[in-house]
Amino acid sequence: MRRVKFRRRPMAALPLLAIAAGCVPASEAPARPAPFPAASAPVQAPPPSPAEPVRADFALRGSPEQGAMIVGRAPSGTQALTLDGAPVPLAADGGFLIAFDRDAGPSALLVAMLAGGRTVERTLGIAPGSWRIEKINAPYRGSASSDAEFERRRPAELAQIAAARAIPVRSDGWRQAFRWPLTGRLSGFFGSQRVYQGKPGAYHSGTDIAAPAGTPFVAPADGVVTLAAASPFTLEGNLLIVDHGMGLSSAFLHCQRLDVKAGDHVVQGQQLGLVGQTGRATGPHLHWGLKWRDARLDPGKLAGPMRP
Repeated sequence: MRRVKFRRRPMAALPLLAIAAGCVPASEAPARPAPFPAASAPVQAPPPSPAEPVRADFALRGSPEQGAMIVGRAPSGTQALTLDGAPVPLAADGGFLIAFDRDAGPSALLVAMLAGGRTVERTLGIAPGSWRIEKINAPYRGSASSDAEFERRRPAELAQIAAARAIPVRSDGWRQAFRWPLTGRLSGFFGSQRVYQGKPGAYHSGTDIAAPAGTPFVAPADGVVTLAAASPFTLEGNLLIVDHGMGLSSAFLHCQRLDVKAGDHVVQGQQLGLVGQTGRATGPHLHWGLKWRDARLDPGKLAGPMRP
């Protein structure tokens, strides 16, 4: 009988997973190689924002004249700014504000100091204002406010006003187009003055708007309240001061009621109070005064013609 030889096939190696009948923890199983990441489109960088144009000179908006204000942008790279030698604050974008008193001189020098000691200068010719001057053929008799009670109370009132104007305020109200706080008949004009036999009296430091007592008035621009009188002042009555930033502030006098308090942030058009006749006033009206530092400004030059 013929023998048939069988060839023994080698047994294939069993995977480790079979050795313990599936008892190997998955954490010990050999890891599979991670697949290659799929190809992706390269990330596109955002387009660069257009660079601000380089300013080699001042950019000014407004007219240099007595009682007026100018908003400007300093030359690129300006590190400090002065007006007639006095420092002028700069906003982060180079914006600034300058203004000229009712009695400002014929010219002012604006100087920007750049890196390396370089300077850019601009001489501004200041046009004279047109003020209502009334000549009276009578001797000057002084103010009717010079009584004992006034003399006693006035120093403390002036100290409150000075402290309010010294408070540093962050506001961009100075950049806005100002509006009238209310509409009505103009009964007193900024800069008007009486001259008694050649001796000038004090000029009117604001603009008076006649309106019935209780008429609401609003903020001419954004700002921060720095003074809201707790009781009527001898001259101003219920006095409200709103700082619009960069040293520019509005004062509202003779109010019947104040609807805001010191520290409040107000926005343009927000009601601030009611017209009244408190303090030294001959009839109900709102006296609106504007100052930049020590310079008194004409509200009409900022707010423009009054429209009903």
